[in-house]
Amino acid sequence: MADNVGDSRKRVQVRLTDDEYQQLKYWAAKEEVSINEWMTEAIQRSIKFKNGDYDLPTLEQQRLNQLIDAITVLSSNTQSLENIVISGFDSLLGLTRGDNYLIEDEDGEI
Repeated sequence: MADNVGDSRKRVQVRLTDDEYQQLKYWAAKEEVSINEWMTEAIQRSIKFKNGDYDLPTLEQQRLNQLIDAITVLSSNTQSLENIVISGFDSLLGLTRGDNYLIEDEDGEI
């Protein structure tokens, strides 16, 4: 017990329903740890999650990358459309100004 003299752990009491207690026992047994160890790890995971300090699961990362790629493609398409519209209006403005080799003098007949 000399090792526990410097231990700064505190005892906490928790009230659980029967269902919650059965789940706690199940998960502690599944991970092959004691209920106290499982609760300590659960508290640490919860604090890390609240602080945003967690690894994204693989599926989440894949979906996030998919969405980023889709936004990049949409941005590129929007930029291309913008360039097409601008060059189209520049061409129309050039035609309306006159002095264009494509416009022939009209003699009044169709």
